[in-house]
Amino acid sequence: MVSLALVHSISLPPGVYGGAEVEQFFLNQLDVSAHPYFDALRGLRVSAHFFIRRDGECVQFVSCCERAWHAGASQWRGRTNCNDFSVGIELEGLEGEVFEAVQYAHLVELLRSLAGVGQHLDVAGHEHVSAGRKADPGSGFDWTRLVADLGWPAQCFPEGLAALS
Repeated sequence: MVSLALVHSISLPPGVYGGAEVEQFFLNQLDVSAHPYFDALRGLRVSAHFFIRRDGECVQFVSCCERAWHAGASQWRGRTNCNDFSVGIELEGLEGEVFEAVQYAHLVELLRSLAGVGQHLDVAGHEHVSAGRKADPGSGFDWTRLVADLGWPAQCFPEGLAALS
């Protein structure tokens, strides 16, 4: 059962937006010879449930009833292996850079849909479940905005974030 939504950020190559490379990567169809950066991705098999592009388009790769491979070594509130109980949502962007208003709007809509009417999920960044190993979505992600827009209880977010709203 899904109880956590994990927010990530990605662009391929880093800082390039709007191409097909992220989708190809999550479908294990990326031509690693197409760009020097991609060589570091050779052999990686990762997936996410959703990808929200800069223009707000939302692409689903994996059913929410199935496990995606997005969290890696991770822990949330005493539970390890977050892939077992989370939905991975990738935002097109880079750690430290700002995200688009339309991405937040679609993220809020998606989170509310995943939670169901009158319900809520825990929401955290990859940086919160894999501290020291991952830093996305990063300092450019506006947690204050997300917390306020969702209006969910403080316990749904990493400690200290809900106090920002």
